[in-house]
Amino acid sequence: MTGRLIIPASLVLCSLLVFEVSRLETSAAPDIAAYVRANQHAIVSELTAFLSIPNVSSDLPNVQKNARHLRRLMERRGIQTQILEEGTAPLIYGELTAPGASQTLLFYCHYDGEPVEPAQWVGHEPFEPVLRDGPLSRGGAIIPFPNEETPYDDDWRIYARSASDDKAPIIALLAALDAMQESGISPDYHLKFLFEGEEEAGSPHLAEFLGKYRDLLGADLVIFADGPVYQTGDPTLYFGVRGIAKLEVTVYGPVRHLHSGHYGNWAPNPAMQLSQLLASMKDRDGRVLIEGFYEDVRPLTEEERKALEGAPAIEASLKQDLALGWTEGNNRGLPELLTLPSLNVHGMESAWVGDQSRTIVPAEATASIDLRLVPEIDPVRQQERVVAHIRRQGFHVVAEVPSLELRRRHEKVARVVRHYGYPALRTPMELPLARRLAGAVERAGSRVVKLPTMGGSVPLYVFNDQLGVPVIGLPTVNPDNNQHSPNENIRLGHFFRAIEIFAEVFRM
Repeated sequence: MTGRLIIPASLVLCSLLVFEVSRLETSAAPDIAAYVRANQHAIVSELTAFLSIPNVSSDLPNVQKNARHLRRLMERRGIQTQILEEGTAPLIYGELTAPGASQTLLFYCHYDGEPVEPAQWVGHEPFEPVLRDGPLSRGGAIIPFPNEETPYDDDWRIYARSASDDKAPIIALLAALDAMQESGISPDYHLKFLFEGEEEAGSPHLAEFLGKYRDLLGADLVIFADGPVYQTGDPTLYFGVRGIAKLEVTVYGPVRHLHSGHYGNWAPNPAMQLSQLLASMKDRDGRVLIEGFYEDVRPLTEEERKALEGAPAIEASLKQDLALGWTEGNNRGLPELLTLPSLNVHGMESAWVGDQSRTIVPAEATASIDLRLVPEIDPVRQQERVVAHIRRQGFHVVAEVPSLELRRRHEKVARVVRHYGYPALRTPMELPLARRLAGAVERAGSRVVKLPTMGGSVPLYVFNDQLGVPVIGLPTVNPDNNQHSPNENIRLGHFFRAIEIFAEVFRM
């Protein structure tokens, strides 16, 4: 799998013909916005009920409970719904046909969530949704959910696991259908929905399921309603995502911890060796020094470069917000840097620190590394480049825990455990359906930021590989939502706007 986009010629021709027809439509936004204002409390109640069901991806009984709840929500809208693969974290499939429609949109979200650490959630349990009058980071206080006479403020936030990732987008999709029906507006496309229950576990069965249900899932465009909007808060389209591969590197010193006074300056310190090894991988500006690391990068197209140039500058405000005195990338913008592969150390461990620190030479040190990938870079080949670099630094590399005899024979030993990920994908921005999607978002009343690549990694490639359909990301949640972290939240202004955006997309 290379992450290369596969688009049938018939699809391109059909899209071109449809795009060339002048539609001269008026926006449905005023009617949809009026519906949202009149039904805020019912919509929020549906969201909080969904958020109250624990959904950690490893908790299969509760994930299945989420699936049953979601099925009921979909069937209530007249969506023909079925639960696929009952024995695992289920896929929920739904279909809503539109009379006279000639094309189909398939929307993807996931309803499972990351693990939780209740002690780190401030003021409530992770699956006990609360309302705050602003972001917690700026002193937002818990307030009661208002009665029907009091409207919700756009800057209020609901805090709960999966509030943004991905339960709010799911409820927004369903609420958009309600708003259209109430306003007497029909979708112009057949609509299909696929909601996954094990995305946070790495989607281990998604490729298999997509292949198995290829005919059922046929569509002209897949829309990923996952991820945060651009840091300015503007509605966003991302046309690609980076792939990912992971490595865990362990460096060995003495067979047991040694007293640093008695053995320091003599026994090699693996924490220091590991630090030096990691430092050899990148220069001061963050450029990866590993041989061949950027070799296979696909050049950006002219349209992709124009999109990057048109993205609002965010670096100065981000530096202020994150208290950064400098940034990597030699002063290039963040969106441009996301189109390049990266190497990130996301965790290190060796002996003890803080109150538990001890004056020792540690026995070993470990670093966890993630490699973000861009189109044409193979995950396994990129891992091999890193391993080759480790060897060039003088380490004898093994895949299993080394024996004592092996450690005696080599000056430096590193155990490297590879975790396979998946490749990147990028959809051409010039596709007619892509242009129509951007126009729909703009009709919802906002500037749209178009990005060639989102920074995160989600398995878009499997939809292209298995279905042969272009994929575009349409995130709607606030960028400071704390996804994957304690105190995850959804800003209500973004949530309500998502409903209006999805309604426009249904008739784009």
